[in-house]
Amino acid sequence: MREQMEERGMGVAPGLESELVSIPATPRGVSTPETVTPTGLRSPRPPGGASVAGAGAAGSNSAKSWTPTPAMISPRFLSPSISSAVGTPMKRVLVNLRGYLEEVGHLTKLNPQDAWLPITESRNGNAHYAAFHNLNAGIGFQALLLPVAFAFLGWSWGIVALTIAYIWQLYTLWILVKLHEAMPGRRYNRYVELAQAAFGERLGVWLALFPTVYLSAGTATALILIGGETMKMFFQIVCGPLCSSNPLSTVEWYLVFTILCIVLSQLPNLNSIAGLSLIGAVTAITYATMAWLLSVSQERPPSISYQPMASPSFGAAAFSILNALGIIAFAFRGHNLALEIQATMPSTFKHPAHVPMWRGAKVAYLLIAMCLFPIAIGGFWAYGDLMPAGGMLNALYAFHSHDIPRGLLATTFLLVVFNCLSSFQIYSMPVFDSFEAGYTSRTNRPCSVWVRSGFRVFYGFISFFIGVALPFLSSLAGLLGGLTLPVTFAYPCFMWIRIKKPERFSFNWYLNWSLGIMGIAFSLAFSMGGVWSMVNSGLKLKFFKPN
Repeated sequence: MREQMEERGMGVAPGLESELVSIPATPRGVSTPETVTPTGLRSPRPPGGASVAGAGAAGSNSAKSWTPTPAMISPRFLSPSISSAVGTPMKRVLVNLRGYLEEVGHLTKLNPQDAWLPITESRNGNAHYAAFHNLNAGIGFQALLLPVAFAFLGWSWGIVALTIAYIWQLYTLWILVKLHEAMPGRRYNRYVELAQAAFGERLGVWLALFPTVYLSAGTATALILIGGETMKMFFQIVCGPLCSSNPLSTVEWYLVFTILCIVLSQLPNLNSIAGLSLIGAVTAITYATMAWLLSVSQERPPSISYQPMASPSFGAAAFSILNALGIIAFAFRGHNLALEIQATMPSTFKHPAHVPMWRGAKVAYLLIAMCLFPIAIGGFWAYGDLMPAGGMLNALYAFHSHDIPRGLLATTFLLVVFNCLSSFQIYSMPVFDSFEAGYTSRTNRPCSVWVRSGFRVFYGFISFFIGVALPFLSSLAGLLGGLTLPVTFAYPCFMWIRIKKPERFSFNWYLNWSLGIMGIAFSLAFSMGGVWSMVNSGLKLKFFKPN
């Protein structure tokens, strides 16, 4: 290694040969530093004070424009107050060694701007964080709508569709985890970046940017509506007949929930909300289990039927089925966050990030299956074709508000509020990342606390105003599922073909082409079904319809 470094003009400081031999590439569990070494790119970080001056005195011209970071310490270690204590010759040796390892592909070269952005600011994630984030993103209010889909599909087709969708999305999740580091020395930290690598710079943005942003922002807006409505219902259940004669209106409850979301969104990056994701995962599993257990433990309504809901015409029946399949597809939204979650983990040639990511994802999606299948099957068994359009919580309140103890029912609604607050954070993080990426690319400096806070306050209130203007958004699960279906079911298959290039006419080639084409076709069909459902309902659907 010494001879190869000398051939590249990277001299070793006298007396440091023994340190160079003993330096590891990147220890396990330590994040890959965020600065870029002398491979052509420059870091936008401001000069490091005394350390940079010392490097200039030693004759390194490039040290004046970027802050070198050793491979075994974090960028924060090189702050001006600490970096002066580290000898400049030692830092030069470490940086030169890191540059060599990057050249041969043993370390990952990163965009220096990533050190300032919420998704990649911290890279100390692990398999536990991956499980928390995937659970928080994978279980939510959309699970409560699965019995509505079964009401249109019936037992057999409902279970078959849910099973196929689960296996399909699990396969595409595995593809995304593998493609995160498909190229040696390169990490695709965001869904749009991987789309650009697969489809080209411009086409990748056009294909991936709209559905991912629409899914993140649309889900966040729907969470405000559902969280506000649930808070209102929780208040009514707790107060009972003792409530004042002038309670808060629905819009005011939306505003209360939005303010809570904005307060929690001040956490700086994706790893910092791991605790919130854990709370969201636990509350989602708990209320999903309570919802179907409370439903099946009560006496079923009279005149219940398990036949698919009748429609006045063949066209109406077809569109209803497509909308139901779109609801099932929407239950598995969350792949737009898979690459971002994996980007929070350290990665080296010996210990790649896909290993802990896939370990955490497997645990998360096993628990997701244990929640989605019982709530779909148990909810349909309890209510059949009488299932309200709002889903399980609506059915619980409509049919059993007087049968279930008030405290137990209120606890279920409160858990939904906690889950919505947590889910809002993880689904908004890609939008926060986009805001700050635009700011840092123009100013060449990280966002201050006030700028970052301003972006998040602005986004929270924009979501609130959209929710107030479109109060039916929370009921458009079929349309949301159709428009965003390619992100989960189609694009990963095409990306695998474009990047991995499997042998033509092999099983892998046929499998991915077939799934990708079917995913696009289903997206168009489900979107039409969602639009038909919206128009047919007269834009009057709401998530809750209290008596």
